[in-house]
Amino acid sequence: MDEGGAPLLPDSLVYQIFLSLGPADVLAAGLVCRQWQAVSRDEFLWREQFYRYYQVARDVPRHPAATSWLEEFRRLYDAVPCVEVQTLREHSDQVLHLSFSHSGGQFASCSKDCTVKIWSNDLSISLIHSADMRPYNWSYTQFSQFNQDDSLLLASGVFLGPHNSSSGEIAVISLDTFALLSRVRNKPYDVFGCWLTDTSLISGNLHRIGDITSCSVLWLNNAFQDVESENVNVVKRLFKIQNLNASTIRTVMVADCSRFDSPDLLLDAGTPGTDSSRIFDLGGDAEDEESDPGPARTKGLRRLLDGLLEGRAQPLLPESTLETKVAELLAQGHTKPPEQGRAAAGNKLLIFTTGSLTYSPHQIGIKQILPHQMTTAGPVLGEGRGSDAFFDALDHVIDVHGHIIGMGLSPDNRYLYVNSRAWPSGSVVADPMQPPPIAEEIDLLVFDLKTMREVKRALRAHRAYTPNDECFFIFLDVSRDFVASGAEDRHGYIWDRHYNICLAKLRHQDVVNSVVFSPQEQELLLTASDDATIKAWRSPRTVRVLQAPRPRPRPRPFFSWFASQKR
Repeated sequence: MDEGGAPLLPDSLVYQIFLSLGPADVLAAGLVCRQWQAVSRDEFLWREQFYRYYQVARDVPRHPAATSWLEEFRRLYDAVPCVEVQTLREHSDQVLHLSFSHSGGQFASCSKDCTVKIWSNDLSISLIHSADMRPYNWSYTQFSQFNQDDSLLLASGVFLGPHNSSSGEIAVISLDTFALLSRVRNKPYDVFGCWLTDTSLISGNLHRIGDITSCSVLWLNNAFQDVESENVNVVKRLFKIQNLNASTIRTVMVADCSRFDSPDLLLDAGTPGTDSSRIFDLGGDAEDEESDPGPARTKGLRRLLDGLLEGRAQPLLPESTLETKVAELLAQGHTKPPEQGRAAAGNKLLIFTTGSLTYSPHQIGIKQILPHQMTTAGPVLGEGRGSDAFFDALDHVIDVHGHIIGMGLSPDNRYLYVNSRAWPSGSVVADPMQPPPIAEEIDLLVFDLKTMREVKRALRAHRAYTPNDECFFIFLDVSRDFVASGAEDRHGYIWDRHYNICLAKLRHQDVVNSVVFSPQEQELLLTASDDATIKAWRSPRTVRVLQAPRPRPRPRPFFSWFASQKR
């Protein structure tokens, strides 16, 4: 400005100069004078700074809850939990999983050291209780989940049976007394298990039918199994699902449909009315040719089987292929049809990984749970199934064309996030025991469970290196604004859900197996690693607040102090 206070440069020229500066320089220049301060707060200037700094695609609009581009820039810069504030070393082996209570006041950790540890989430995290599961013949603990009112903890692990056989087991622990309330077998162990209601949980069992065909049964279990009356059920069969080509049901979770209509963040799922090529509605009116083999194909297969049984024909198909086709034929007419239409608000969705081509989990199965099925009351073997209906059909199937290594629900339960390592484009599975090679890059796919469509723009940044037969689960978590995941490249990753950009890499010394946001404070994130540590990360904004010097209490006047000492 000149001596009279008039600006020497017009605002438009100052604006053009500021466009060539970085965000920190723009804010520093705004301290020079009132004119520069006004220009440094310009909305168009910060829109350009935002798109350029975060490298967001120009067709992505501003977050719907944002009030200005400057504040949105600050949110992504200052509110992401990327500052390490505490490292917990109480585990003696690889830490596999973390879970928060719904109140955010506690969290649990599972580890290869065969303990389930429960922690208090204060400003400084401290250990409350450690449950050693080795006396129950567990090999290690792998998963935990708090029930809705935070009174019970579900802990899942690998159980060593006779002759060194291994399956899974689920334990229910009281969070009031830390007593072990019940134990439920769970097979295979990577079903993990989950809560359906506050007092009932879902487990799995596997029955072999042939070399590569089997049947998965999902059971509803009462968390309190010491009932006094023999007429009260403690278990009930939910679903019985056929498995083909060495596949099995794994990684079960439940989504609450009543929360779909009030999402925390509405994501773009593409043009309405267009169906995703990954998602198949098995409960619709139309059936494709692959799901309906048709009378001619069925009769031909029956003639071939009759010829084989009578010795009049020789099999032209590999033994595994023939077994699969026989299993499909036997299931025709013996499967309860899927539920019609979209899930009602009172229903829940059972979600799990599965497959149809190989043992590698490459599909996600979705099955509605109706209100009357959410209790162990009624027939133990379930309701509504005819005498000829051996199996239950799935309502929806999501085929990701790759190996699924992680799943997580958004807090509103509407969006399903999936970690997947893709198969090569155009690959065909010829042998169910030899799935295609998988990519090192992990794709983080997103699916809208209300519309059953894939949300466009998958997330990518993290990597994994193990082959198909050694691939393991990497847990992810979703908060209101962010999604985080572990990776085999010794880092945890955080993305923004709206802008689909990677915001932070969180370093460990080994594979990061699990990440979890505090449900009450998304600026707090925990990560668990094969390096046997748990790390707590907070946002720069939170760290500044916690480290700010607190004002000293003012000394009370003498007479006030003297009066408080009188009895």
